[in-house]
Amino acid sequence: MVSYAHQGTTSSALARLSVDVAQLLGIPRHGYAHLLGLAPEHLNDDLCRTPAATSIRVAELTTVYAPWTEMSALLAQRSSIGSLGVWDYLITSAPTPLEGIRDASAHFAAVADTATDNLLITESGEQVTISHVNEADLTYEAACAIRGYALGLYQRRLGEAAGRRIVPLHVSLAAKAPRRHHALTELYGTRTIEFEAPSSSITFLAADLHTPTPHAQPGLSAVLRRHAERTLTNAIALHNWLDLFRAALSCAHEEDAPTLTAVARRLAVSPRTLQRRLDEHGTTWSSEVEAGRRSHVTRLLHHTDLSIGSVAARSGYADARALRRAVQRWYGTTPAAVRRTGPVTASPGC
Repeated sequence: MVSYAHQGTTSSALARLSVDVAQLLGIPRHGYAHLLGLAPEHLNDDLCRTPAATSIRVAELTTVYAPWTEMSALLAQRSSIGSLGVWDYLITSAPTPLEGIRDASAHFAAVADTATDNLLITESGEQVTISHVNEADLTYEAACAIRGYALGLYQRRLGEAAGRRIVPLHVSLAAKAPRRHHALTELYGTRTIEFEAPSSSITFLAADLHTPTPHAQPGLSAVLRRHAERTLTNAIALHNWLDLFRAALSCAHEEDAPTLTAVARRLAVSPRTLQRRLDEHGTTWSSEVEAGRRSHVTRLLHHTDLSIGSVAARSGYADARALRRAVQRWYGTTPAAVRRTGPVTASPGC
């Protein structure tokens, strides 16, 4: 799944989890609430992608208040199924846990920053090893916490897929042995933990991951994969101020026809300041509104059964005829064809 546009960001679900743990540990909000992507309207919007730098900062703050071993366990404990969105269900709804974790690996960008993190699966004889690669620029403690959490998360989801707890054969962590690691022993359910390993991984008996998933339904995995891809395609990556503006504009499109004044109010700036900042970023209000409308119309055509007239009304067009002219200009075809064929590429010059 191609996701280059979203590299450098993580899902808002993952950011919510980090903030949840920070709050549980009593970390003062003024230490992180100002960070890009943590405003409530972005943090609680599953289409917003939080900057990886924001997630890193929250993780680093958290390890100041708790040992990395405890943070790993607490993150895993708070990761109830569904907390990470459709990515969770890719694992638990596949025909077998192994097929589920493969789907999760292929769609890792739906939750993590694949520029720095990856989930790798290696099968060798009667064993399956799942590795978490993390190359982000983190403090040592935060990096250890994330690696420890990731392995615990994979174990938990695989157990939920199998309908029973699956105890690993072996756990390896790219971290120095802490003075106390009882939290990790409880997290993984084993004392067979190797520290100072070259990479972080968790190894299972292959037979445990080949067990049929009790709640699997034929065709459901394919539906979930498409949903994960569609969510990432429609996501708004928050890298800078222009991304924040586009997120605010997208919200305005969802509610009503957007106005300069209303979007400026969302961003807590004056309309004149908003126009100046757009100019500084090499764009204009009218071109952004047009692009926003195109995205909004396309989402409605792809993901709803609304009539063309209803789509027009929800997108700020006077009538269905005006909408048809706009779609013809964007895509060189009709709204009905866009709905029928799925995503298409805009015509040159749009």
